[in-house]
Amino acid sequence: MGAGLVATAFVVLWCTGYPAAKIALGHTGPFVLLTLRFGGAALVYGALALQARVPWPRGRQVLHGVAIGTLQLALQFGGVYLAAARGLSVGLIALVIGTMPIVTALIGLVFGERILPLQWLGFVFGFGGVALAVGESIRPGAAADWVAYLAMILGLIGIASGTVYQKRCGSQMDLRSGLALQHAVAALLLLPGAVLEGWRWDGSAPAFVTLGWLIVVNSLGGFALFYLLLKRGAVNQVAALFFLMPPVTAVLDYLVLGEPLSGYQLAGIALAAFGVFLATRPHDGGSALRPQRAASGSSPLRPSARRMKKRRNS
Repeated sequence: MGAGLVATAFVVLWCTGYPAAKIALGHTGPFVLLTLRFGGAALVYGALALQARVPWPRGRQVLHGVAIGTLQLALQFGGVYLAAARGLSVGLIALVIGTMPIVTALIGLVFGERILPLQWLGFVFGFGGVALAVGESIRPGAAADWVAYLAMILGLIGIASGTVYQKRCGSQMDLRSGLALQHAVAALLLLPGAVLEGWRWDGSAPAFVTLGWLIVVNSLGGFALFYLLLKRGAVNQVAALFFLMPPVTAVLDYLVLGEPLSGYQLAGIALAAFGVFLATRPHDGGSALRPQRAASGSSPLRPSARRMKKRRNS
């Protein structure tokens, strides 16, 4: 499957989770929903891993899996859901989380990830698209307290740092066993929140259908593609795809929930798409979102091996 097709499928599958979650939260508590979603996905991934007899994470890989599940799943989704539950504007949350590609790039700089000027320009256009897409839904968070704002910031830190961590330390794990571990960790961490909510669940058909969608389409399909993209491409290029999430979600909300779609949101789609186009352009003769031969894009030969080869050729 081509890199562009994988990236498109990832964005669409990931965005379907937002209208599905809006429907589900009318029938259950946010932490109950997350616990059931991640627990169900962990069971399915675990069954797939056992059926295929793939190796399970061991030693340091277990610690990496626990860290990724904590950051990328529990902290990200738990923080965002808690912020919304405590009265913070969904539009403001989307705007702040929309800075994820920029925060990811800044974290990547610490670990030697290169960011070209064209990519920075893409980030500017991408964030501009996010702002247009969610700007009309931003309201003063009069009912929100400091816990809501803290949870939102922690959610942003979780997805950004978890993405970098996944790329650097989690790419060697098998997709099935690795994601089984990560989802199980997230489910256990969010379980106390579900208990505090009193396991609110009305058992209705919409509750079961949307939960099934979140497990199968988002946790199995979306995260599997995210895992694959991070394994194949540069972290900054993959993160840039998240600029498309708010505007594409606005379209899905219009199609699924009948919510209005404004000209600003349509303009946001175009601007974000252009930003992603710039941020994921091939450079150094390589291809965007394609496998990298070496972490830095340099020759895989060690310096000593290169010197020996040079002597033989001279």
